[in-house]
Amino acid sequence: MDAATDATLLHTVADGVATIVISHPAKRNAMTAAMWRALPELVTGLADDPAVRVLVLTGAGATFCAGADISSLTGDVTDPGDAGDGDPRDLAVAAEEALAAFPKPTLAAIRGFCVGGGSQLAAACDLRFAEEGASFGVTPARLGIVYPASSTRRLASLVGPGWAKYLLFSAELIGAETALRAGFLNELLPAGQLDKRVAEFSRILASRSQLTQAAAKEFTDGRTDRDAYWKDQAAGSEDTAEGVTAFLERRAPRFTWTP
Repeated sequence: MDAATDATLLHTVADGVATIVISHPAKRNAMTAAMWRALPELVTGLADDPAVRVLVLTGAGATFCAGADISSLTGDVTDPGDAGDGDPRDLAVAAEEALAAFPKPTLAAIRGFCVGGGSQLAAACDLRFAEEGASFGVTPARLGIVYPASSTRRLASLVGPGWAKYLLFSAELIGAETALRAGFLNELLPAGQLDKRVAEFSRILASRSQLTQAAAKEFTDGRTDRDAYWKDQAAGSEDTAEGVTAFLERRAPRFTWTP
């Protein structure tokens, strides 16, 4: 933990579900440079853990993540060559890409503010569930910062170019219902129901075929060149036979393929 700011990333693994908690209570869970740097290594370690089938990203307390803790970023954001602690944009993109590359389903559980770097991290997850009252914003236009090209493309693929431009041009916050309508959210839950629904849906994801999920993740991310690879994986796996047999026997399947 960063003793000076009480900022850290917590994680647990239980019943196939890894949970990463962004914790920086003094700054509404804003990400420090140390937290940005720590996230890719943490995510990679969880990806390599065979016990992990699903990853949930959330924030401590009543907020998901209010963005980057600007005070902790010692590099000059106007001059990437003068980034003593790493260019803040590069640190955020590395964390975002690590999440996006996670080979198993990822889900952002959001309450409160999901702004700036928080929205960047949430967009890198496969799914986003939020509680009523949450607020969302992509705010580089407030600081005169150029939003990274990869992050812009990811946002546009998620909500479409119209909403991406609305968010990036204005840097205005939108409510959870608008975020749901824009396509940023998959589900919007009543107050007090987010944790229960995330736990329930994570169990569903953990029970499904990782073969199906891994292939679907690549295809929806545009990796259509891997069709032959995934056909070979399916041919060499017992998941299809197990799934059909379990369906006919009216029991839960026991899938064995792993990434």
